[in-house]
Amino acid sequence: MVPSFDDIDLLAINTIRTLSMDAVQRANSGHPGTPMALAPVAWLLYSRYLRHNPADPLWPDRDRFVLSCGHASMLLYSTLYLSGYDLELDELRQFRQWGSRTPGHPEVRLTPGVETTAGPLGQGCAASLGMALAEAHLAARFNRPGHRIIDHMTWVLCSDGDLMEGISNEAASLAGHLGLGRLVWIWDNNHITIEGSTNLAFSEDVEGRFAALGWHVQRVDDVNDLARLAVAMEAARDERERPSFIAVRSHIAFGAPHAQDTAKAHGSPLGEDEIAAAKRAYGWPTEEPFFVPEEARQRGLRSVAAGKELQSAWLAEVSAWEGEHPQLASEWRRRLECGLPEGWADDLPSYAVGEKPATRAASGKALTAIAERLPELVGGSADLAPSCKTHLGMSGDVDAGAWGERNLHFGIREHAMGAMMNGMALHGGIRPYGATFLVFSDYMRPAIRLACLMELPVIYVYTHDSIGVGEDGPTHQPVEHVAALRLIPGLTVIRPGDGNEAAAAWKVAVEHWHGPVALVLTRQGLPVLPFSAELAGAGVARGGYVLAEASGGQPRVVLMASGSELQLAVAAKGELEESGTPTRVVSLPSWELFDLQDDAYRAEVLGTGVPRLAIEAGVTRGWRDYVGDRGAVIGIDHFGASAPASELMQRFGFTVENVVATARRLVK
Repeated sequence: MVPSFDDIDLLAINTIRTLSMDAVQRANSGHPGTPMALAPVAWLLYSRYLRHNPADPLWPDRDRFVLSCGHASMLLYSTLYLSGYDLELDELRQFRQWGSRTPGHPEVRLTPGVETTAGPLGQGCAASLGMALAEAHLAARFNRPGHRIIDHMTWVLCSDGDLMEGISNEAASLAGHLGLGRLVWIWDNNHITIEGSTNLAFSEDVEGRFAALGWHVQRVDDVNDLARLAVAMEAARDERERPSFIAVRSHIAFGAPHAQDTAKAHGSPLGEDEIAAAKRAYGWPTEEPFFVPEEARQRGLRSVAAGKELQSAWLAEVSAWEGEHPQLASEWRRRLECGLPEGWADDLPSYAVGEKPATRAASGKALTAIAERLPELVGGSADLAPSCKTHLGMSGDVDAGAWGERNLHFGIREHAMGAMMNGMALHGGIRPYGATFLVFSDYMRPAIRLACLMELPVIYVYTHDSIGVGEDGPTHQPVEHVAALRLIPGLTVIRPGDGNEAAAAWKVAVEHWHGPVALVLTRQGLPVLPFSAELAGAGVARGGYVLAEASGGQPRVVLMASGSELQLAVAAKGELEESGTPTRVVSLPSWELFDLQDDAYRAEVLGTGVPRLAIEAGVTRGWRDYVGDRGAVIGIDHFGASAPASELMQRFGFTVENVVATARRLVK
């Protein structure tokens, strides 16, 4: 049966359009064209097809809605307001202003109803795949016959720009391969980009592309054909074996006589005269900005009552499920509340002097030990699990019909992997991790930045961390990447120096809930340092610590290092002290954690009035903040070369002899 619509539906759609125009005009900044075009899609979703409760935007079994084309934020804000979310009309008037809850691009946890921070095109598309995967995984884990407590959709609005970005194709390829149903992308096919027509750089058969990727594809030739749009949404909602793609033909700045279908309508206010003309075309009063007809407002508020009814029925279902499966329910609630079970870290490995594990291998053992006790750890690698040591032996591979497994094969799709991890974390109930070689972290940097901005507890496992990669050569030797990651606000980088520090780093990562953690690990084996695992655990948690105090009194020089170079500092200490130079060795695996410590602790570790020498097989910038004016840094401010790792270390000065000689120059 074809759904029916009335004049109030059109009134509500035009309310979304006019509120969006007025907000952009008042801010003298923003993107009015897309909200004017896509108002019918947003209204249909929120009034008929989205499973949501405006009174409780964080209801666990709500549908997720992602506005991947985040520049169209006023489309979302206007719709949220009209649907009864806790967003006053005054907030729309304060669009893009200091302190408002309506920023230029949507920000999660700032505006009720916003599921992800969006703006960089394509990120929302890939994040939505992570959300849909999380739903499928949790449903397989927790639903039981007669009880579907996890049963929701993920809806996405995406633009031409989203689909031009490579990350969206990475995500679409994997979604189609997996046959991931309950995921719907609605494409705003408006033929316009900032520079002009999409024909300038985009002429592919988009629908054919998605069909080839294994998606269920539909077309709606006119976004204002509400009946056809509704039929397409219903078909997409009912498709369970494939992700769904709906190509919707729209007209940017619909109704504006001079701006419609022009590039200038994309990112600039329309102007008072053009707005008035558009309003007249809608049959709208022109003298009062932010006008909301009472009939439209009341129709929108129906979502509140409907949402409460949906959630009440769900709560009854949850109550019955809990009665039959109390242990399962306890685990589910623990995950949603981000709690950790008693003794979760009891099986972390420790290493004795004489062992020589690569920190990637020690990381793999720590991950396995933790994953045995934390079933919410779900992740994998961008086709490098055997090298990064991230495969979970106690689980199978996530796939169609095996959604409850825990090993994700992201394929060679680092960028999509990063954004998918964001979506999994945003969904809740899962703690995602993802791995690749450190040099390829550049491919996922925009997703890392968004994870930091959203303070998401994702874990990156980056291996093959220096010129120690050896024969693969400079293309695979990440001399600048640790420094680049350290520059991202909110990212905690940990570069452990032996197996015990690697195990401790995993404990820190799992306990770190407010932002992502990057573990930076070696390909080559590293000798276990002659100090206790307990000392390493406490020290890594603080970001830096005295690994070995100077013998016979106060140090005359402090050697500090991270990762594989820590062994050079320990060996150099022996030679320096044999020749009468008391030497302290400081392990500094995480600048971010160390900088959180108080001044007294940092001074106690680094010493005062003593020259300092830092050693790290990467660029030297940044270390100078720790060594001070009297100090020096042994690093590598150029690319590497193809040769055995031992030869590269020798030729580039990462030797005990060079550390000793440099330290002696500092203490003269």
